[in-house]
Amino acid sequence: MAYLDHAATTPMLPEALDAYVATAREVGNASSLHGPGRAARRLVEESRERIAAVLGARPSEVIFTGGGTESDNLAVKGVYWARRPQGRTKVLAGAVEHHAVLDAVHWLGEHEGAEVVSLPVDHEGRVRPEVLAEALDDTVALVTVMWANNEVGTVQPIAELAALAAAHGVPLHTDAVQAVGQVPVDYAASGVAALTLTGHKLGGPLGVGALMLGRDVACTPLLHGGGQERDVRSGTLDVPGIVAFACAVEHAVKHQEQHAQRLAALRDELIERVRAVVPDAILNGAPADEPGARLPGNAHFSFPGCEGDALLLLLDAQDIAVSTGSACSAGVAQPSHVLLQMGADPLSARSSLRFTLGHTTTRADLDALITALPAAVDRARRAGMSR
Repeated sequence: MAYLDHAATTPMLPEALDAYVATAREVGNASSLHGPGRAARRLVEESRERIAAVLGARPSEVIFTGGGTESDNLAVKGVYWARRPQGRTKVLAGAVEHHAVLDAVHWLGEHEGAEVVSLPVDHEGRVRPEVLAEALDDTVALVTVMWANNEVGTVQPIAELAALAAAHGVPLHTDAVQAVGQVPVDYAASGVAALTLTGHKLGGPLGVGALMLGRDVACTPLLHGGGQERDVRSGTLDVPGIVAFACAVEHAVKHQEQHAQRLAALRDELIERVRAVVPDAILNGAPADEPGARLPGNAHFSFPGCEGDALLLLLDAQDIAVSTGSACSAGVAQPSHVLLQMGADPLSARSSLRFTLGHTTTRADLDALITALPAAVDRARRAGMSR
C-alpha cells in the first residue's frame, strides 16, 4: 500500500507505540490516591511537562482531551459561554475551518444565541489580517482561525491575527492539528489564547489530544464530573495514551526542521511529477515555493473533468491511499467548502484530491502514484463524460 493520507492519520512512531504498550501494563487511575494511582499521576504530569516544554507553554496550560474534535469544541463553546454574560455574543470563524470548528460555531448560532461571522479567505485560503481587523468590535466573544488548513495546506498568519484580537481584548483559538510537527509552533510566542493539537496526526495514538489554554482564559466545561484537568475537562485520563502522545509530540517537534525538509523535497517532486503526467492538473492553496506558506507534506490538486471520489476509488483499487477534498454525505458527493470559499466553482471543488506525506513516506510511494494516476484520471474523465 502506498499511503498518501497522513493528514487523516499517520502511523504511530515506534517509540510512541513502545511507550503506549509499556504504560498500558501499569495499573492505576491517575485520580486515585494509592501507590498505583500516584504512579499514574506522575506519568501524566511528566507528559504534561514534556509537551509544554517543546511547545512553549507552561505545564498548567496543557489540558488533556480525547482528541482534536473535543479540544475544538471545548475551546469554541467553552470560551463563548464564559464570555456571553459580558455581552460578548459574536463569534468570528475562518471560512475554511475544519468541521470540528465550523459545526461547533454554527451550533452556537442555532442554539446559544451567537452571532456567527465568517471570515473570508483569499484564493490561497488565507485569512488576511485586514479582514479580521474590520470584523473586530467589543461584542466579539472569540476568534477561531486554524493554524494550517487540513485540505490545501495553507498556513495562516496566526501571530498577526492573535495580536489584532488581543488588542481588542478578544481571545483567539487556533486549531493547530495539522501544524504541530510540520511547521514551527510556539504557543506563548504566537499570542493565541487556546490551541488544539491531537496525537494521531503526528505519530501518536488515536483518541488523545490536548487543548492549550491560558490560565487567564475563562472557559466553561463541556463535561462535568470529577473535575480533572483544571476543572475544565472532567473524565478519567487515558494514561497510556497520554504518555505515548507526549512521546510523539516531543519527537515531532524536536525533529520538525529535518522532517519538514525531507517532506518538502518529496512534495515538490510529487507536484512536478503530477503536472508532468496530468498537465492540466491544478495545484490548490499557497505556492509550494513560498517559504512557510504551505505545509511541507501537502499537495492538493484539482483534476478537471474528474470526480474526486471516483479518482480516490480508482487509486484505492491500485493500493494507493489518498483523500478527496470533498465530504461525502449519505453517498452524495458535496463540493469542498474550502475550495468553494477560495473561489473555485462547484465542479472544480468536486474534482480534487489531497496527497499528504508523513514519516513513513518514501519515493516508492510517489512512484506508485505516478504510475497509476494517468490511467485513473483518463478513466474517471470517460466515466464523467458518459453520464
